[in-house]
Amino acid sequence: MILQFFFKRLSMEKQVIYLKKKGVALGARVKNGRKIYIYMLRDLFVEVLYKNDNTEDTPESLSMLRGLKNLNEYLENEFRASF
Repeated sequence: MILQFFFKRLSMEKQVIYLKKKGVALGARVKNGRKIYIYMLRDLFVEVLYKNDNTEDTPESLSMLRGLKNLNEYLENEFRASF
């Protein structure tokens, strides 16, 4: 919880730098023709959308989920909505 509090206070660019340095890249998925990259930082899961779908470019948006259960529910709902 302290990590999430600290993490939210950073700018989006610093959040992504912190994710790349301290987090684990879990993979990427495609939604609406765009690549969304998923990172894990302890029990915090973060999705990042980059300009031009390039991880070396600047981030456009970032969304967070706390806990594996929340991540699973979210991804299951996203999967169902894609059909």
